[in-house]
Order: sequence, then C-alpha cells, then structure tokens
Amino acid sequence: MKGIPYVTGEDDVAELIVAATQAQGPRLEDGDILVVSQKIVSKAEGAMIRLDEVEPSQDASGLAGELDKDPRLVEVILGQSRRVVRATRGVLITETKHGHVCANSGVDASNIAEEDTVSLLPEDPDESAARIRRGIKKRRGIDVAVIVADTFGRPWRLGHVNFAIGVSGMSPFRDYRGRRDPYGYELRVTMMAVADELASAAELVMGKTGGIPVAIVRGYDFPRGEGRAAEMVRPPETDLFR
Repeated sequence: MKGIPYVTGEDDVAELIVAATQAQGPRLEDGDILVVSQKIVSKAEGAMIRLDEVEPSQDASGLAGELDKDPRLVEVILGQSRRVVRATRGVLITETKHGHVCANSGVDASNIAEEDTVSLLPEDPDESAARIRRGIKKRRGIDVAVIVADTFGRPWRLGHVNFAIGVSGMSPFRDYRGRRDPYGYELRVTMMAVADELASAAELVMGKTGGIPVAIVRGYDFPRGEGRAAEMVRPPETDLFR
C-alpha cells in the first residue's frame, strides 16, 4: 500500500491507512488482514529517542568499547532489554522487555528522517495492533485483523524475515494437534505460527526501501479469535537453550 506519508508523533496510523486506501485502492473489506510495519507504529506513538540526549552509563560505555558501538546507542539498547543474551563480534543480542530475543532490543536507525535518532519497539505491540483495528472499524465500520511486523534475524539460518510482534483480531496460531494426516498419523506437536507466516509473506511486497509500510492480505481464511503476539514468546520452562 503506497500513499502513506512520512509518519510523525502527530499521526493516527488507522486514519492514514483508511485515507490511502480510499485515495488509491484497494478499499478495505471485512476479513482483510493488515500487516503494518513496526517503524510507522513506533513513529506514531513517539517511541523515538535522540541520541544526543542520552548519557551512557559506565556499563554501556564498557560494552560499547568491546563491540565497537556508539555508547549512547548501547545505553538505549540496554534500557529496552531484560537481559543480554550474547555480546560478541560486534553483535549485541538481547531479550527485550516484551520477551523477544533479537539484535539490539529492536532499536533501529533505518528509515528515520531525523538525524541521530533511533526508534524503539512499541511499548505494547498487541495494543498497538488493537488500536489500529479499532480505528479502522470506527472509520469504515468493517472488521479487519492487524499484524504489527518487525524484521528479525534467526540464530541458525542466514537472512532476515518479518515476524509478528503485535496481533489483533486473529489467533497467531493454527493448531493441528489432534488432527490426522492423510496416512492416519495423529499430529501431536504441530502448531503453525500463521501470524509470523503472514508477516513474512507481506514483506515480499512491502520491502525495506520502497516506501510501502502496510500490506493488505486478502482471501486467507485465518484462524479467528482475539489472540496476541505475546502468546508466541516461548516460556522459559519449554526453552531448551536458555
């Protein structure tokens, strides 16, 4: 979806989406899924920090020296994390306050016009998704599902993919447990993370440099319900690597 201007803290993401679809199409329909870039959500919510206003701590300065990073940036990253998972070879992997394990706590300087400024992940991405969904229903009277997506690396595979960090209007999973495959075998553990699959598929049209921060997924029979992306964070008791 093109036609969305540069987003600031004065903007309403739902209003921008509705205006863009009304101006250029396609018009939104009941049952559509909107995949929305985390970056425009963070900008609209004011989740931005100017690095020239950051005073790095001694811990941040020491870690920055080891990693050859800006101490101010490291201070922001640590402030957004529960713990440091790994810091080596110039890479800082943390567990965010939301429970996501990713590089730099999701703190990012890309696609930001303001100099020396970084964006943070939304404070509550599930509520961000719900707010956009409510805003569209209020303006258009239709019910859509909303996914807030961000780009993460994967520890055992090269390349990045989009993941769902916020969900509203759908279950993030399609649960096959208890069903049987064509040969009669009962599936015991298969739960597909469909919110992540949709976020990743949407990135194929959104890209990173084309100025397309929202994608419409239409025609997919997604699992209905009031799920949250927070449900997708693996609890420590089932984590074999923690």
